Amino acid sequence: MVRRALTSVGTGDGAGGEEPGPVSRLWHVTLSVSGKPTPLAEVRRGLEQLAHDHPFLLTSRYADDHAEIRYWEEARDLHDAAAVALRLWGEHRSTAQLPPWEIVGLEVIDRTTYHQRVAEGYGPPPAHPVGVHPY
Repeated sequence: MVRRALTSVGTGDGAGGEEPGPVSRLWHVTLSVSGKPTPLAEVRRGLEQLAHDHPFLLTSRYADDHAEIRYWEEARDLHDAAAVALRLWGEHRSTAQLPPWEIVGLEVIDRTTYHQRVAEGYGPPPAHPVGVHPY
């Protein structure tokens, strides 16, 4: 049996030959969710379970009607990282008993851009302390 790695669609530049396999990169993801007010203890417990289920979760901030989740995702490109991020809340809603909120914001940036923003003082500061925290 011959195994082939999955590759993305080519650029259409007409160049022939084999393209190198996809290279994973790190992407910094900020996912914002919002919905009807939910008791803070339930929100916190759900986010803590999500952090347990999704080990790359850096930090979560929450209130009774919204939350922000920040983490690093390893993916081939921005499209793949964004697709995973957009599924995160829904796929873990029942297992982590998350509130039935909707995704209202998503930012996905590469590692270089993240560090450049932090260095220039206009990006989000590094997530300290790591964990689940109220706003």
